[in-house]
Amino acid sequence: MTVHDDLIRPFQIEAAGLRGRMVRLGPVVDEILTRHAYPAPVARMLGQALALATVLAGALKFDGVFSLQTKGDGPISVLVADYRSPGLLRGYAQFDAEAIAALEAAGEGDTTSVQRLLGVGYIAFTVDQGADMERYQGIVALEGASLADCAHLYFRESEQIGSAIRLAADRVAGDGNGGAGAAVWRAGAIMLQRLPEGDPALIARGAEPERPDEAEDDWRRAVTLLASTSDGELTDAGLDTDALLYRLFHEDGVRVYEPVPLAAGCRCSAQRARAVMASLPPEELPDLAVDGELVVTCEFCNAVYRLSLDEFTATQ
Repeated sequence: MTVHDDLIRPFQIEAAGLRGRMVRLGPVVDEILTRHAYPAPVARMLGQALALATVLAGALKFDGVFSLQTKGDGPISVLVADYRSPGLLRGYAQFDAEAIAALEAAGEGDTTSVQRLLGVGYIAFTVDQGADMERYQGIVALEGASLADCAHLYFRESEQIGSAIRLAADRVAGDGNGGAGAAVWRAGAIMLQRLPEGDPALIARGAEPERPDEAEDDWRRAVTLLASTSDGELTDAGLDTDALLYRLFHEDGVRVYEPVPLAAGCRCSAQRARAVMASLPPEELPDLAVDGELVVTCEFCNAVYRLSLDEFTATQ
């Protein structure tokens, strides 16, 4: 069986004129999550954030970094998921280990509740194409039961684009494909969108676009079919992405396009670590040193850089 993993699969529902993307994350998300040995509730939420960032970035034409970041007062205080074109992912989470352990002890280790894990705060979506391009950022409150609900709120309030998203992330027994081996993390997402119709100027001012009844029926049908997708189908390595899209939308004619491959890719380096140390006041560096070394740990990939204190203090 051919396994299609770590990709974005763009598609279109011909009869309804809807466009979408499907994301399937296997070894990439497992590598990112296991580097930090996150507790299951944290890993599951970060896995969903990575799938969401990827499916949103897949809708854009840009050269740069798309970043999803949450900040809240819950047990997970910060989530960051980055997509760097043309398909490199990284992510990390900051969390209260004791609060997460209490959730697991209470039998809520499989929760993906935004209110329970992230609390009150916001989610920000940022597109950064470098110093020569204007940086774009959209922010909405952490409202709703899931990260998908937060994204729906953003599109309703900021973009006026009909959107529907399904997300899932979980640890799958075996190799993720029914074989033997240690459990691995997997994640997936499907997103449907329709472009506004009518006068763009009116829509920009918040006016609801007028749509024929048939188009509304097509949209409701597609959303209902999307909602029928189970978490297991989104994360099943043995279920081909095209087979799932065919099951959902074949009656309306689904056309798939070339996939975008994905890989884990951090931007840290020894040079960046040196730049961080060089930016600090020289008189503070000896207090940060351990046995004559300055240790810098990347919060994304957990790589460790050991730099000699003498390199930064020799000229003082």
